[in-house]
Amino acid sequence: MTRLYGAEMADHPRYAIYYVPAPDSGLDRFGAHLLGYDAFRGEDLPFPDGILQATSDWSDLTNDPRKYGFHATLKAPMSLAPGKTEVELLAACAAFAATPRPIPAIRPVIGSIEGFIAVIPAEPPPELIQLAADCVSQFDSFRAPLSEADRARRNPSQLTPAQREHLDRWGYPYVMDEFRFHMTLTRRLDAGRRQPLLKMLAERFVALNLPVLPIDRIAVFRQDTPASRFRIVHHWGLRARDA
Repeated sequence: MTRLYGAEMADHPRYAIYYVPAPDSGLDRFGAHLLGYDAFRGEDLPFPDGILQATSDWSDLTNDPRKYGFHATLKAPMSLAPGKTEVELLAACAAFAATPRPIPAIRPVIGSIEGFIAVIPAEPPPELIQLAADCVSQFDSFRAPLSEADRARRNPSQLTPAQREHLDRWGYPYVMDEFRFHMTLTRRLDAGRRQPLLKMLAERFVALNLPVLPIDRIAVFRQDTPASRFRIVHHWGLRARDA
């Protein structure tokens, strides 16, 4: 069963490399207000007008993704490897962002992935899959190896052979050929509960008038303790390769 959230419970900071929309853009405000949390500023936000009236338990439905902030995972949460520092990770991300590359663009839609409601691509382009693979591989030297307890929390017996191989190689099962871009908005819901929320959120999303979304930014998020929310440390626009 797919787990869309990090399960490791380190007692020291964890870091993740995520795609985020530009701060204060329409999509950023859409996701941050729905989750009730602004990861750029580390602040609680009010839910959008009408959400609590229509869905009284909205706060509970968004409790899990609220901890992580509105994002799409490129390199899953990790503790830093011995000898690695936050300063070095930020420098590596700056160099990665400055390297010219094709900038993926998606047609974003509200959909469902393993029972979670999320912003997903209507059709994921190859450039997006390559960007995620590059993040996984190029930043892996910063990742501390999984402990046996961390590995067990991923329930490897429930993973496919390919997912177990990714878990052991990259510390996370849903990478490379298993990668699926998603910006999560709710916890996992059964179909009966999910369908009316999909309709409601899709209607709100249409108002953004966002036919194309360039995946043109990365951010380093930090979680200070297992009980803390993730917060953005720094973010960078990706440099486009000249046509």
